[in-house]
Amino acid sequence: MAIPVIDFSKLNGEERAKTMAEIANGCEEWGFFQLVNHGISVELLERVKKVCNECYKQEREEKFKKSAPVKLLNELVEKNSGEKLENMDWEDVFSLFDGCEWPSNTQGFKETMAEYRAELKKLAEKLMELMDENLGLPNGYIKKAFNGREGNNAFFGTKVSHYPPCPEPELIDGLRAHTDAGGVILLFQDDIVNGLQILKDGKWIDVQPIANSIVINTGDQIEVLTNGRYKSVWHRVLATPDGNRRSIASFYNPSLEATIAPAPQLVDKVNQTYPKFVFGDYMSVYVEQKFLPKEPRFHAVKAM
Repeated sequence: MAIPVIDFSKLNGEERAKTMAEIANGCEEWGFFQLVNHGISVELLERVKKVCNECYKQEREEKFKKSAPVKLLNELVEKNSGEKLENMDWEDVFSLFDGCEWPSNTQGFKETMAEYRAELKKLAEKLMELMDENLGLPNGYIKKAFNGREGNNAFFGTKVSHYPPCPEPELIDGLRAHTDAGGVILLFQDDIVNGLQILKDGKWIDVQPIANSIVINTGDQIEVLTNGRYKSVWHRVLATPDGNRRSIASFYNPSLEATIAPAPQLVDKVNQTYPKFVFGDYMSVYVEQKFLPKEPRFHAVKAM
């Protein structure tokens, strides 16, 4: 079983209706799908790979070797207890967003990643328009909801992760299973080293690496806005003994002040499944419960 792969270029031709149906299926039945021919140049993606790999080597690798996961895993192996290291991920990670300090020692990193993020943000907004269309919502509905109805306040962040080779991959997760808190997530994953899995029909399945594809998944806020028609999906990253997995995930999330609720067009009088809340309140719950079942998060924020 493989997650859907959608040729985004066919939106502009005779196969538009078929492609829209594939996107609807990806959102409704999977919560994950891959885009090929998405309009972001291979030349730019190759530069992104290059600067992220160099940044890890020059600015991150030595720090990771001295990090808590490495130290605690070594201690666990010495104890030889057979236990798994819980509440910890085998991941080196840093975030990029407007206003934060970016890595500065890797030549071309800032310029390349700024260009890449601008392209990804446009792609995210295009996808939200297509979701609006598939759901029968007014054009721009999801974007306006994320922006708090006015202005341009939605948050767009990028998480640059590496999952280095792990000497004891059965004793720690690369990244523990979770759903994403926000809106639309766009992942440029390693095209050689796999490890990303999603939970589908009770089984973990691999998200197959495809060169220069962008993996799309929907977060908790899309689930709420669509009143459960589109679901956020559990996913995880396995630690692996070979290869340094690169993962660059960008998040188009609501403003912390945005009020999130099911779209009225998707609710009938007996079928409003999800509460109305301020996204900042949801994030306060999420940071404490990220790796726990998501349904109690909705109940907790409803009670606030």
